[in-house]
Amino acid sequence: MTEAEHDPLQPATEGVEGDDETPLTLEFTLQHDLDKRLDRYLVDRVPTLSRTQIQKLIDEKAVSVNGRVPKASTKLHKGDHIVAVLPPPPSEHTPADEIPLHVLFEDNDLIVLNKQAGLIVHPARSHKRGTLVNALVWHFRHVTSGTLSGVGKEFARPGVVHRLDKWTSGVMVAAKGDTAHWRLAKQFERRTTGKRYLAVVHGKPEPDTDRIDMPLGKHPTIREMYAVRWDDTGKSSQTIFRVRERYEGFALVELELLTGRTHQIRVHMSHLGWPLAGDDLYCGKHLSAGDLGLPGEADRVVIDRQALHASLLSFEHPMDPRPLTFTAPLPDDLRELIGALRARGYQAVDAPGSTLDLAALGIPRS
Repeated sequence: MTEAEHDPLQPATEGVEGDDETPLTLEFTLQHDLDKRLDRYLVDRVPTLSRTQIQKLIDEKAVSVNGRVPKASTKLHKGDHIVAVLPPPPSEHTPADEIPLHVLFEDNDLIVLNKQAGLIVHPARSHKRGTLVNALVWHFRHVTSGTLSGVGKEFARPGVVHRLDKWTSGVMVAAKGDTAHWRLAKQFERRTTGKRYLAVVHGKPEPDTDRIDMPLGKHPTIREMYAVRWDDTGKSSQTIFRVRERYEGFALVELELLTGRTHQIRVHMSHLGWPLAGDDLYCGKHLSAGDLGLPGEADRVVIDRQALHASLLSFEHPMDPRPLTFTAPLPDDLRELIGALRARGYQAVDAPGSTLDLAALGIPRS
């Protein structure tokens, strides 16, 4: 028999019906030795949680092995007793919040948006309101029509085909129906979508264009960060960067994602010594008007988030073979940043393979 058949799931406590705030405690006793880490074992036993979520629970001491606090890498053996306290599941009911949205395109099957920086994509345990999903629910009720797809509803992620970091702005697509959702998700999975980003980075990226091929995984000590990992936790990650403009101490870079790992652009560029402006999590610096030589109040903050914008997204319409391409104009903070850097002198670069039309994104032609 398989290990799972010898290792029955024994819930010690169960959530109260209708009470989404009640955690669930699960217990396991191993019937034979396993050549497996604790985090990998729990991923197999609790498929509703990702490995990253499992590792977070272990870091937060919500998991014990034989009454002791383990590490994610703890190897399991016959007779080990594991107790895991799972967080309460998110509610399937998504309240509507009136939040302004910049809609680039909408039809009966999907909606394409230019997401503003600072907006979380979907509800989580600590952010149940004020997300993009909450805004979309309100939008469909009061502005247009339709609903978000039911895919991911049980995780409070209805309609969410892909995500952007909270502080990354730019183009996103969400699905209105289940069929559209699955077909769009398949395109992202197969990497047949086109994704281009613009970023302002510190330093002088060289050469003008290059392919970064470095595996990424969770940072070994800082929970909210990711890092280049050459061990078995690293996942294949590729980014192509192309310099578009060079400034004094900075550069405007066009980035093409060949994979879609969490914080991929931020980690890759920082690892090579060119962190994104404003990205203090990965060695970038917040920039004020004084830093940029702008008139007026010197300590006025111009950029205090990663200077990263999802500028272009292309895919095939999920319900017919139409190719669709959308560009999202830059927000005010990035346009002001680029304008201030240009004012101090700049050099336009024609890096091979660049496709973004800077003028269409709100950056005047050179």
